[in-house]
Amino acid sequence: MRDSDPLLIAVDERDRETGVVRKMTAHRRGILHRAFSIFVFDEAGRLLLQRRAGGKYHSGGLWSNTCCSHPRAGESLIEAAHRRLREEMGFNCPLRAVFGFVYRATLDSGLVEHEFDHVVVGRFQGVPAPDAREVGGWKWERVPAIQSQLADDPRAFTAWFKPALDGLLARGLPPRAHPRR
Repeated sequence: MRDSDPLLIAVDERDRETGVVRKMTAHRRGILHRAFSIFVFDEAGRLLLQRRAGGKYHSGGLWSNTCCSHPRAGESLIEAAHRRLREEMGFNCPLRAVFGFVYRATLDSGLVEHEFDHVVVGRFQGVPAPDAREVGGWKWERVPAIQSQLADDPRAFTAWFKPALDGLLARGLPPRAHPRR
């Protein structure tokens, strides 16, 4: 059974650790903490989106990147990313950290996301097997279609998704599709 209120890593604006904080305390008080957002692409360059399960403690029913969460105290960023990708989406793949950014957003239920978000990318060919407690739906989507959806209905997406996607695009990602053989 997973700890529903684990210890997260509190950080400063440069991602230097300042201590630990309970997850719900961090989100109620808006304490800056370390997080990650995983973007998994297929060989055609499509992004695997997930719709957060309706019962999530915040942002339920919204579309977002493949997987996101927080490293726990004593856990490396990449170890945590692999753990959560397996737990949420039911698969694993090679991952690499690309960049990080700080954002702050007031969410539903009065919670606040104030995170140093590390954007992590991977590549996967296959069918995910998500945990229904975590994921309400998923789809592979091309980035231009996602950008159009974001422009038409930004409230259908999580608060961190657009700045993370914009950062990837500014860095020349997603990876180019491989030519068909």
